[in-house]
Amino acid sequence: MITFTLFFVFLLLVLLGAPIALCLGIASLVVLEYLPGTPKVTLLIKSSVTAADSFPLVAIPLFVLAGEIMQRGGLSARIVRSAYVLVGRFKAGLAYVNVLASMFFAAISGSSPATVAAIGSNMIPEMEKKGYKRSFSAAITAAAGITGVMIPPSIPFIIYGVAANQSIGKLFLAGIIPGVLFGVGFMVVSRLLSHGNIEPLQGSKLQRLNAQADALTAKTHGLRENAIWALIVPVIILGGIYAGIFTPTEAAGVAVVYALVISLFVYRNLTFADLPGIMVRSGLTAAVCLVMVVMASSFGRLLTLQRVPMDLANFIISISNSPVLILMLINIMLLIAGMFMETIALIIILTPILLPIAVQVGVDPIHFGVIMTVNLAIGFCTPPLGANLFIATGVAEVRIEELIGKIVPFLMAMIVMLLLVTYVPALSLWLPSLME
Repeated sequence: MITFTLFFVFLLLVLLGAPIALCLGIASLVVLEYLPGTPKVTLLIKSSVTAADSFPLVAIPLFVLAGEIMQRGGLSARIVRSAYVLVGRFKAGLAYVNVLASMFFAAISGSSPATVAAIGSNMIPEMEKKGYKRSFSAAITAAAGITGVMIPPSIPFIIYGVAANQSIGKLFLAGIIPGVLFGVGFMVVSRLLSHGNIEPLQGSKLQRLNAQADALTAKTHGLRENAIWALIVPVIILGGIYAGIFTPTEAAGVAVVYALVISLFVYRNLTFADLPGIMVRSGLTAAVCLVMVVMASSFGRLLTLQRVPMDLANFIISISNSPVLILMLINIMLLIAGMFMETIALIIILTPILLPIAVQVGVDPIHFGVIMTVNLAIGFCTPPLGANLFIATGVAEVRIEELIGKIVPFLMAMIVMLLLVTYVPALSLWLPSLME
């Protein structure tokens, strides 16, 4: 009865359109206050305080702030230009630039929607000028944006590390190869689909665009050295963590200071007058994440007290003891859940439920963190939630149905790459094994 009421109230509030954090908190409060046989409301308070009192969680607002500073400081434009130097001259080159720039920016922002917004605002108009269909450009941008939660620093990895009591440094390393794999996969799909989605340019328009491209290339070569200041941010963050100089949380603080120095005094696209607005925007974004963590802690505690994780684990194991089948069932469950709920909330709620099942069939907790994050990242590109889809439609000014039609091939590629990540553990565990 307690479990049923908890989920009923939660789902009812979700359907009514309430914020996920409120849904989690109110559902927990209703059960604790009105149902007999449950702990007192003080459990809600204690769980919330305990969840908030976590040093690794401090990294979330700091990485969000660093990403906001670098975006406002002209980082995304420089990343696009650097990517153009590397792959812009190939056939479907701007599609490759889009994907590569998204991967670069992902290594700074740690957020999928932020990556779509930053790269899309630069790339989609440029791609349209070169003959790319706008809906196709939006689809590439939305798909490539999911690398933002795989390539470190990744906010979902931080949340999973806290929820599962795992090394955030190892999780960051584990996400690098899967993130690159997805990026390469998106480039392959873009090349295969380029024939029907790039309109050939003719006459004076083609000559004008070629002249613009040559000018851009020359300008880009001049800016490449400046762009290096942005591109070495991941090297500083990851190098400092794995060299033992600072923790992931301290690395977030270093990233903020570095972002301020580069944006204010090297790029000079940022002024001190811009900082209050940046602080407010990053504060609101971080607050949403942290409030969700706090509210989900009580929800998860109630599930644990009702033995839901153990009962579900026993049920799934009773179906089959095959790791292949169990991981397939978990993947399906996560893909469906990711279509309807926010990634961070799902990680907090489902990690205590699904991790024991994965460990019981021999899956490494670090590997499972990557599996869970990749599954839920795909949810950024699937309706009805699909945050990347809605951001891309806003940036590209296309209808959602047009975008969904174009993103289907990318979704198929995501499923193939998800299976590789799931059933080839070395893709996730090879780099972390070098730390041991």
